[in-house]
Amino acid sequence: MSGKSKGERRTGLLNGFAAYGMWGLVPLFWPLLKPAGAVEILAHRMVWSLAFVAVALLCVRRWAWAGELLRQPRRLALVAVAAAVITVNWGVYIWAVNSGHVVEASLGYFINPLVTIAMGVLLLKERLRPVQWAAVGIGFAAVIVLTVGYGQPPWISLTLAFSFATYGLVKKKVNLGGIESLAAETAIQFLPAVGYLLWLTSRGDSTFTTEGPGHGALLAATGVVTALPLVCFGAAAIRVPLSTLGLLQYLAPVFQFLLGVAYFHEAMPVERWAGFALVWGALCLLTFDAWRTAREMRRRLEEVPRVEVAPSAPVDA
Repeated sequence: MSGKSKGERRTGLLNGFAAYGMWGLVPLFWPLLKPAGAVEILAHRMVWSLAFVAVALLCVRRWAWAGELLRQPRRLALVAVAAAVITVNWGVYIWAVNSGHVVEASLGYFINPLVTIAMGVLLLKERLRPVQWAAVGIGFAAVIVLTVGYGQPPWISLTLAFSFATYGLVKKKVNLGGIESLAAETAIQFLPAVGYLLWLTSRGDSTFTTEGPGHGALLAATGVVTALPLVCFGAAAIRVPLSTLGLLQYLAPVFQFLLGVAYFHEAMPVERWAGFALVWGALCLLTFDAWRTAREMRRRLEEVPRVEVAPSAPVDA
């Protein structure tokens, strides 16, 4: 591997660690925004995210995609669906963290790969390998164990997992870059978010101007907190293999889980540990299967005999 490619790979890994590290540590940020409620925080996140990505796109002068998108109603409708789904995801996540459910929120992102696979079977008619079926089955058993442990289905985890899996599925259909996609989605979210914030202000319930400039600055920083990890992820995605990104994705829920247990001191009774252990076991199976499949594909490619190209025969006049 050349020095340049090694440098590119190193840059990609650093950006990957930065992206998933920021996503993993974000539960430390949302409580700083109290006494703002989850819906007010969500509305500010929509507004300031659009402001941040608009400045970013202005700097790189990347606007041609917007005109193309506006001329394609089907893609625009899919962007609207993505915006609606990620709104649910963001809102539930913010509420969960600020209500003391960080561990359950982390579970949502642990089981997200399993939900994505299940949706691929149900919606896209994909065929699974036996190990993948086993992982999905273990994940289903984990949900049952956790339902018994919580006394109800882990709805926060399931909502986060299904909303994010749906978001990923829709984004594949839209086929926009990360920053462009966020710009389009937050543009759709912008007017409802601004309308809600104006309504909140008219009632005297807005905290943006009543809790001091520091609080207002933190609410504005939600745009940076949303967009910056995405920028790092985009830089990583073009420099490191997809298999590496697949492993790095587990950093975020691991950090969130550790924060929930060690920093926020959330309860972890035996049945909850059992449920998480089953989920982690299922993820280990998926990771092993992906690694084995990738290795087998590389081996087959290496075994393909090289075709010797014979010199061209003279062409008769």
